[in-house]
Amino acid sequence: MREIEKAIGIDIGGTKTAVAAVDGDGRMHASSHFETASKRGFSTCVSEVNEHVRRVLNEAKWAEDDLCGIGIGCAGPVNPARGTIHNPYTLPGWDNADIITPLQQAFRVPVRLENDADAAVVGESEFGAGCSVSPLIMVTIGTGIGGAVLVDGKLYRGVNGEHPELGHIPVTADGPECYCGIRGCWESIASGAAIGLAARAFGMADSYAVFAAAQNNPNAAATIQAAVSATAKATWTLLHTFLPHRIILGGGIGENYFELFADAMRQQISRATQIPKGNVEILKARLGNAAGVIGAAALAFQNSEVLSKIP
Repeated sequence: MREIEKAIGIDIGGTKTAVAAVDGDGRMHASSHFETASKRGFSTCVSEVNEHVRRVLNEAKWAEDDLCGIGIGCAGPVNPARGTIHNPYTLPGWDNADIITPLQQAFRVPVRLENDADAAVVGESEFGAGCSVSPLIMVTIGTGIGGAVLVDGKLYRGVNGEHPELGHIPVTADGPECYCGIRGCWESIASGAAIGLAARAFGMADSYAVFAAAQNNPNAAATIQAAVSATAKATWTLLHTFLPHRIILGGGIGENYFELFADAMRQQISRATQIPKGNVEILKARLGNAAGVIGAAALAFQNSEVLSKIP
């Protein structure tokens, strides 16, 4: 019987962090979650990450020596080469924070950092809805909007190895102002945070309340329609830029309201006249909320394969 690799996957979001013990077949043996609360300070949060890594190792009955590595998917921007986080927007207080060194020192294994959307697309490609497909795009619609592109099994990177910020595709010139520096980008209209901000103008608490009231409340319905329309317009740009074979839709909003968004995306794709469009698919993320943490572990497996080939 072959020995299955073991890794820790860590998915750091602006509100929650997930830690899981994942094997080389993509199965989670134990998992744990906690509030990220980055304002408590980076060192405090790193200590909590270490505590939860040890907790899932104990629950899975794995020893630290069993691990081939640790993979981290983190809300970006991040610098994978340096292992640093540069996200004052959703992780205030963590700018230029080195996440790799303390984890390597604590567990004595290789540690790899990527943007959380990159981790999620790797997870779906290895173990979910994106197996054996290229080019592949994953879009996560949740608190923010993330996106990642995989071509021939490799993450698409821009200048200096940077991750494309697909959530900041402009969709309307007169939309809300976004922290990215422009008005009317996709995230400023369709993300959970954006929907929640719009909701407060008509007396609703958050995006959950808006979706729940959309059938009966005209303001809520208009807000959701704006989010769906923004997603369709952004899909047009994704389609004509990357010519993907498949777009996977994930994230809390993307999965819970998949058909609502996917139908609008498919209708937009059907209007294309200049490019092949007949084989472009829109699929729901198969790994659900675990895509990020399983994908983070998959990064560790990939890293282990690369290291094993170095003489």
